[in-house]
Amino acid sequence: MAKFISSTMAGTIWKLELKEGDTFDLGDKVAILESMKMEIPVEADDSGTVLKVLVQEGDVVDEGTHLISFS
Repeated sequence: MAKFISSTMAGTIWKLELKEGDTFDLGDKVAILESMKMEIPVEADDSGTVLKVLVQEGDVVDEGTHLISFS
């Protein structure tokens, strides 16, 4: 069953650090949000393998938007 990494706040996806098939560990930076001219890292709250990247760089997201699905 897929799990998700979600946005911690509203902002623009400035940079994605992972692509489909990549593995990551708890605490790894998976994306960088830009909000109010600040760069905010989104960190993994679990470890796993990326199944699908659900957003693209430049997308505007709300708090809680799923960014990455993983197993």
